[in-house]
Amino acid sequence: MIPLSVLDLAPVPEGADAGQALRNSLDLARAAERLGYRRFWMAEHHSMPGIASAATAVALAYVGAGTSAIRIGAGGVMLPNHAPLVIAEQFGTLESLFPGRVDLGLGRAPGTDRAAALALRRNLASDENQFPQDVLELLGYFDDAPGRGVRAIPGEGLAVPVWILGSSTFGARLAAMLGLPYAFASHFAPGQMTEAIAVYRERFQPSAQLDRPYVMLGFNAFAAATAEEAELLATSVQQAFVNLHAGRPEKLPPPVAGFAGTLPPPARALLRQILSCSAIGDAAAVKSAIRAFVERTGADELMIVSQIYDHAARIRSYEIVAEAVRHPGEGRDPGE
Repeated sequence: MIPLSVLDLAPVPEGADAGQALRNSLDLARAAERLGYRRFWMAEHHSMPGIASAATAVALAYVGAGTSAIRIGAGGVMLPNHAPLVIAEQFGTLESLFPGRVDLGLGRAPGTDRAAALALRRNLASDENQFPQDVLELLGYFDDAPGRGVRAIPGEGLAVPVWILGSSTFGARLAAMLGLPYAFASHFAPGQMTEAIAVYRERFQPSAQLDRPYVMLGFNAFAAATAEEAELLATSVQQAFVNLHAGRPEKLPPPVAGFAGTLPPPARALLRQILSCSAIGDAAAVKSAIRAFVERTGADELMIVSQIYDHAARIRSYEIVAEAVRHPGEGRDPGE
């Protein structure tokens, strides 16, 4: 039907620590590999007790060493937090260790709050031209043209597919201009999804990496044997979003039956908007929701996100999704 991939934030459930969260990530990556998911991406976030993937390249090295075929990558690296040379070296190292398996998704948000962003970058000067310049600099480090004064070793001459990530039309325009694949964060910020997809496809210019547009969309899935169980599983991420928007990010809480019903109407409306790109239910409901979403958006690939408190239930959710969507890894791959 459509290629499926996994976005993992290495969630830290209440009662667990970062070490357990990362071990769970490796276990999930192995399951995703077995189930035929195309890629396993991890995301950079900072100063958040419920997310253990801050050192994204390090976490990906751990996952890569424990798997053998699934693509691994960043979804994404928040480039304003880093010197482009450092990212080229990190992902050049990953590609050297796991040849033909590494993706590099780049975002321009800090992936954290203002205080942590200041700690990472030392200043918060906003220059919308800086991110495109940094992307071009990073791409240059993968080039093996002679005469470069500063070289990324490892990195130089390696074919690491670069993606642009975004939740607005800014990233869509940049990805189109550079001829790069585009991943939209519709799993938590769907507001400009339709417009961004249209802008990207209309303005796309072919490049050495990609000859035609390729859109991957984030999509939440909470799948279980029954609709009631799936609804219960989804309450953990509902609580997490409410806590985050209240300025108190915490570890991923256990599910609470009927949680949304305890919220005031504005909070319920916020959750409906944030999680509007989601499938919650049994296998039939999930299959129907995914099919409708793909038909509506024309997505080339879906990045499945399942922030579920119980690790076994999270694995089972990904199994149900893979079973509902036959051959999830098929279709063209912009990384090949």
